[in-house]
Amino acid sequence: MEDEKTLKLIWWDFHKENPSVYELFKKFTFEAINAGHEHYGARGVIERIRWHTSVETKGDPFKINNNWTSFYARLFMVHYPEYDGFFRIRMLDEEKM
Repeated sequence: MEDEKTLKLIWWDFHKENPSVYELFKKFTFEAINAGHEHYGARGVIERIRWHTSVETKGDPFKINNNWTSFYARLFMVHYPEYDGFFRIRMLDEEKM
């Protein structure tokens, strides 16, 4: 039987294999911050990444699972604690434990 991974571990594998996604997530988040937003939707940032990688850039497109959105938002707020709360996030099931 194949080892089962949690969603977070599956995301972490994706993140390590696709560091450019987080670089774009940070870039577009800081653009929102610099435009004066006190809060913004992480899903909007992910959609902008999708637009950028499929319309504005050349090369092989990659898929971003919608389930990864909250992990990127959390990672951003850990790396930039001064923006903790910029993304409104729900508690993950594993955080309830």
